[in-house]
Amino acid sequence: MGEGIRSESLLYLTDEQLRQGIEAMYFAYRGFTADPDRILESMAYGRAHHRAIHFINRAPGTTVTNLLAMLGVTKQSLNRVLRTLIEDGLVESRVGTSDRRERNLYLTEAGVALENRLSDSQRTRMRSAFRDAGPEAVAGFRRVLESMMDGELRRQYLSLRETGQ
Repeated sequence: MGEGIRSESLLYLTDEQLRQGIEAMYFAYRGFTADPDRILESMAYGRAHHRAIHFINRAPGTTVTNLLAMLGVTKQSLNRVLRTLIEDGLVESRVGTSDRRERNLYLTEAGVALENRLSDSQRTRMRSAFRDAGPEAVAGFRRVLESMMDGELRRQYLSLRETGQ
């Protein structure tokens, strides 16, 4: 947000400083998604496909219901994305073991390879930024992001972190 901001002044940010922070997030997000977007575009996929692949990889065997809750999309939208990923051999849908009405989702070998391709550049970008910023900034950045999450989303995020998946 600017070199001249001291930590004690962060409690009293001006509208201009907040605007700069918002713009920094927009531009950072563009950079963060640029490489995966190019890969997705070459496959006629979008960011919804990437998010689905990411969270299925993060929690193998997750149900469609859980994925709906994590992504915050409509059932129709998710079904469209999943249908494409399943038809293209990237995701496998298995009947639930405890409830046969459930569908558990897993990435295939090809799905794992695509997820790695999509995430490699993002991991590299984040690793470099975190290294440049230092451990206190990393911890502060994480706290800021967690504070921006709505309550239920924060619980889902923290649950994923706790499971270590």
